[in-house]
Amino acid sequence: MSLAKKALEEGQGILRLAPTWVPRSFCVPGRRIKLHPDDYYVLGGERGGIDERWLSSTTAAENGPLTGEHEGLSKVVVGSAGKEELLLLKDLIDELQAEIIGSRIWDEHKSWPMYSKFFDNMGPLPHHIHHNDEHAAKIGMKGKPEAYYFPPQLNNHGGDFPYTFFGIAPGTTREQIKECLMNFTKGDNKITSFSQAFKLDPGTGWDVPPGMLHAPGSMCTYEPQKASDVFAMYQSLVNEAIIPEELLWKGTPKDRIGDYDQLMEVIDWELNVDPNILETRFMAPVPVKDIGEMEAAGYVENWICYRSEAFSAKELTVMPGQTVVIKDQAAYGMIMMQGHGTMGVWDVETPALIRYGQLTHDEYFVTEKAAMEGVKITNHSKTDPIVMLKHFGPGNPDLNL
Repeated sequence: MSLAKKALEEGQGILRLAPTWVPRSFCVPGRRIKLHPDDYYVLGGERGGIDERWLSSTTAAENGPLTGEHEGLSKVVVGSAGKEELLLLKDLIDELQAEIIGSRIWDEHKSWPMYSKFFDNMGPLPHHIHHNDEHAAKIGMKGKPEAYYFPPQLNNHGGDFPYTFFGIAPGTTREQIKECLMNFTKGDNKITSFSQAFKLDPGTGWDVPPGMLHAPGSMCTYEPQKASDVFAMYQSLVNEAIIPEELLWKGTPKDRIGDYDQLMEVIDWELNVDPNILETRFMAPVPVKDIGEMEAAGYVENWICYRSEAFSAKELTVMPGQTVVIKDQAAYGMIMMQGHGTMGVWDVETPALIRYGQLTHDEYFVTEKAAMEGVKITNHSKTDPIVMLKHFGPGNPDLNL
């Protein structure tokens, strides 16, 4: 029996995943993703601090020439304590295909086409953009829509700047933005002078389509996204840190590097100058069905990311002492945020502190078959709810808002 089939059988359709830590050389860790304080710079100063944990990822991180082998790729844990073996989730899905993610997604994408992450920065990120499919295809990549949710459990403080810039302020001209891009190497190019910032509130989220300029704030963020790491930085100075010019041209075809019109083409202008960004991009939690009905059954589940066709996400809360069976019509990855108990044949728990390389019982991947049959979750605490976040691929059949 192959290791992939052994993993599927061992978990009865639920795969245990190992933590996947990713450094970013241009960021300062916010230290809220439960990594041990001694381990944020365990990969060395030149790699930068670890400020991301990738979830259910079959997407390799794009971190330049020093990128580690398998960086960003989730691994499945197989076997009992002390005898664990690891294999890439990507390899397992490539082998077992529709058995894992269902024929609906496999037949169309031949892969798991999304992943989620926690990104955890002490300060704000630069105003940047993700290319759409058309522009990303020019460099052999896929476009990247993404979304944010700010888990209360990871945001006991908001960091240095808990506000996110979105889009371009109405009334701004294309010439003004192009001038900012042309001033990239002259210190502060002041592009956020032409944007608007929104305060970030725990327990809410935002939708960020490709082509939209955005400068994420300093809250610890749960971020479902399409399986791509394409981006370009359009802001030259953030939090007194200079952004290398090479990141301005990241995602640009080689024959158009130096062409500022190409950078302008990546911007979806109408999307960015929309005066109703709060109405069209903000996401408050939405119950998946009647709250009273759910509470009577011992749980509450909300949609938290629901504006994109490329992915969706839910937050599930199971009340203390309760046992529930939760059915979904699609495969999903999940991460524990609070509490402990069992999920299917597995123990689930929420570690307070994780060493780099340590295995945990807080992250799993649920196959489509297991999701449709129903996942049995028992909360073993008398006082603490179980809270988990669940990230789904494109075209979720349950999403009918």
